[in-house]
Amino acid sequence: MSFIFKTFQELSVNELYDLLKLRAEIFVVEQKCVYNDLDDFDKKAVHVFYTENGEIVATARLLQSGTRFADFSIGRVVVKKEKRGTGLGKELMNAAVNYCIINWKAEKIKISAQQYLQRFYEDLGFEVVTEMYLEDGIPHVGMVYKTQHN
Repeated sequence: MSFIFKTFQELSVNELYDLLKLRAEIFVVEQKCVYNDLDDFDKKAVHVFYTENGEIVATARLLQSGTRFADFSIGRVVVKKEKRGTGLGKELMNAAVNYCIINWKAEKIKISAQQYLQRFYEDLGFEVVTEMYLEDGIPHVGMVYKTQHN
């Protein structure tokens, strides 16, 4: 499985459109959540995505420490509905974590996880570090991944 990593400036107009479209399909339409997805962090992010037949079917954004949180972070994680349960989400997160560790020497990676996905992230090595909180009306938990030497 080959994931593509690009900064905001490296994304083509079509790639940017397609990843924003996928995020809107999941976060706004499917989850019926009205929120401002365009929060300016995309401009500072490295975007990871996976395509099939020219279509982006999974994406996430990676942020350096001090951008959104004090720690490195991964967010806006989405997998097209038809591709869930195939292991693609796990592969996407593993690729994102590995990128942060290899390219940024990250020792801790923070996520704001939807609470119903807590076990999914725990299986990837993330640990819950906060109580449940509401983000855009959806229950979330703060979670952290620590590299083994940390």
